[in-house]
Amino acid sequence: MTQEIEICEQRFTLHPSGSLYWGEKSILMISDVHLGKISHFRKFGAAVPQQAINANFNMMDAVSAYFNPERIIFLGDLFHSHLNYEWRHFEDWTSRTTAKITLINGNHDVISDSKYEALGIEVFDEHIIDDFLLTHHPEIRERFFNFCGHVHPSVKISGIGKQTLRLPCFFKKRDQMILPAFGEFTGTHTLKPQKKDEIFALADGVVIKI
Repeated sequence: MTQEIEICEQRFTLHPSGSLYWGEKSILMISDVHLGKISHFRKFGAAVPQQAINANFNMMDAVSAYFNPERIIFLGDLFHSHLNYEWRHFEDWTSRTTAKITLINGNHDVISDSKYEALGIEVFDEHIIDDFLLTHHPEIRERFFNFCGHVHPSVKISGIGKQTLRLPCFFKKRDQMILPAFGEFTGTHTLKPQKKDEIFALADGVVIKI
């Protein structure tokens, strides 16, 4: 189940995968996939199942099929580190994807821009579309609403019996929305909302406004 919100008179859909769809522009935004992280762990002996590599690609396929966007913008940390086995999977995925692909460089994006450009992918350090500033690191800039990632935001929820639960979330401030990490095995960072912040948590395939 998704959530619909309006920002600067534009319609956005929050998806349980952690992706965000901009209706008027037919743009799908995805942050912090960290492709290659599983292969990186396996290389150093971590007992991560080989089939787990497919999880991110399957989810990207699913959310792309759901929205059928004209453009997909990755808000940084698309790959976790240097080239490894998963790059071949990514090449195959891009060959099957009809949407135009853009990457906003993140701190983990150390693969040469030329490798992406050879696949027809645009690469930017930041990107401005109308009233919106798209970055990897959160940034406040006058007159713009910022979409970003990097933080892997989550929120802590307390129950009646003093039990607690941490859920990944979309974290919205007045002029900014931080997207949750899309990728598997990425971890989260708990943020404490202020009075006017809006939190949209992800739980069991549903986006829930807290």
